[in-house]
Amino acid sequence: MIHVIATVRLAPGTRDAYLDVFRALTPLVRQEAGCIEYQATVDEPTPLGAQELAGDDAVVVVEKWASVAALQAHSRAPHMADYRDKVRDYVRGVTLRVLRPA
Repeated sequence: MIHVIATVRLAPGTRDAYLDVFRALTPLVRQEAGCIEYQATVDEPTPLGAQELAGDDAVVVVEKWASVAALQAHSRAPHMADYRDKVRDYVRGVTLRVLRPA
């Protein structure tokens, strides 16, 4: 199993529109072979000093996949190409972390 943390940096003021597209995508991704978890998240500010906020113009996608091969197949899925087209004007950049349990 692998964990994926994808931080999506967005154009100012587009987070709600981006999340509308993402919410429509989510059920399709969750049906993919090897998908264990797939969820968009946003900051929950706390008084914890070590917390690093992503910011108002970001969404952090938390994912779990059965394998790297499942993640690669996900990136090639037709609905992901459609998603990328729909959010093109919103997304300014993506940082991806792929992790395995230690």
